[in-house]
Amino acid sequence: MARSRPRVWLVAGCAAVLLWASVAQLVAVGRLLLLFGLAGDAHPSPPPSALPPPRIYKSNGYLKVSCNGGLNQMRSEICDMVAVARLLNLTMVVPELDKRSFWADQSNFGDIFDVRHFIDSLRDEVHIIKQLPEKLGPTDSDIIILEMPPVSWSDEKYYLHQILPLFSKYSVIHFNKTDARLANNGISTELQLLRCRVNFHALKFTPQIEGLGNKLVHKLRAKGSFVALHLRYEMDMLAFSGCNHGLSPEEAEELKKMRYAYPWWRDKEIDSQAKRSQGLCPLTPEEASLVLKALGFQKDALIYIAAGEIYGGDRRLEPLRAAFPNLVRKEMLLNSEVLRQFQNHSSQMAALDFIVSTASDVFIPTFDGNMAKLVEGHRRFLGFRRSVVLDRQKLVELLDLYTNKTISWDNFASSVQEAHRNRVAQPSCRRKLENRPKEEDYFYANPHECLANSTLCS
Repeated sequence: MARSRPRVWLVAGCAAVLLWASVAQLVAVGRLLLLFGLAGDAHPSPPPSALPPPRIYKSNGYLKVSCNGGLNQMRSEICDMVAVARLLNLTMVVPELDKRSFWADQSNFGDIFDVRHFIDSLRDEVHIIKQLPEKLGPTDSDIIILEMPPVSWSDEKYYLHQILPLFSKYSVIHFNKTDARLANNGISTELQLLRCRVNFHALKFTPQIEGLGNKLVHKLRAKGSFVALHLRYEMDMLAFSGCNHGLSPEEAEELKKMRYAYPWWRDKEIDSQAKRSQGLCPLTPEEASLVLKALGFQKDALIYIAAGEIYGGDRRLEPLRAAFPNLVRKEMLLNSEVLRQFQNHSSQMAALDFIVSTASDVFIPTFDGNMAKLVEGHRRFLGFRRSVVLDRQKLVELLDLYTNKTISWDNFASSVQEAHRNRVAQPSCRRKLENRPKEEDYFYANPHECLANSTLCS
């Protein structure tokens, strides 16, 4: 009996240890399940943040919006239209994205942006709904929806005096074209801040796009610092602009036919040489390689091409790749299966480039289109990350002198560096031009009201 007692204690002790180990293991597994979002949820989710209180107001009517253009043009349009809805006390329907443009992207708002976050994060400013109530739908013959594009570059007075009175007759107004419909300047600080809030906070990409974009950034960061080169040498840009420098006669004719095929590209006969000399053409890949070298980037620099399909493909990229062998694109960094869901959706692919361009150590656009402007504005907002705004008019002059052997490489490089000494994005006030809004500095490239230097421009 005495000898069996130690055995009992031994068995009891072992059982206790096993029980404690089992409990500890269950706790650890539970923590892992919570950490990776496996406990009742297939995706990890951050703890819910407190929503702003809803703004209580009497709605004057419903605003429908159909955006036009590429991703970044539509992004600015959405910001503008939220500001208009706030100004006029309207109920806004989640915007419709362009599906008829050159890119023929069938993506809906929710395929690119987090709809719930968009609605919830702005609930203290504007009441936003996913779709019109059924009683206001197209099947109701008593409801007349006014279809119209607002006047371009309009200020608050236009919307208050010309648009708001229309809601006494119509319950719903559908803005069927929204590019550049709100002025850059002359807008109240309150509305300017709201435009920024939509742009920098409310328009959040879907978790799938955010995740893949961040994966691209992580892969690039693992290789060191990198440059995002927005090489806007794509078919649509060349056709639209009529720029054919460096193209064969057959390629130039192909692009001209494309320009005639799209009725909204109004300029048909274009003097390519004149446009280039005015700095209105995107740099060719070969010109970009010379400019990067002149700016001091070394051959081993890691360069990410933020662009769609380059016109002419690998053949046209060869001079740039020869100068900078560490040239990468998203298609080279991601598994084709992973990227498949985004292909044939140009706006979703552009969203990935937007994320990488915003996070890059240096951002250099070869054309000042909508993406270049919005990325520059985001990088200003994030602390004036280095963005080089190229002076293409000066560059074309220098490039021609160098290629014609009129000046040496050293003279070319020093001239390029001197021309861009003060063209790195830094705190500055937007340029205002009376009665010439198209020529003013673009709000989304430099939303100085929302930046740290805002008091300098008051």
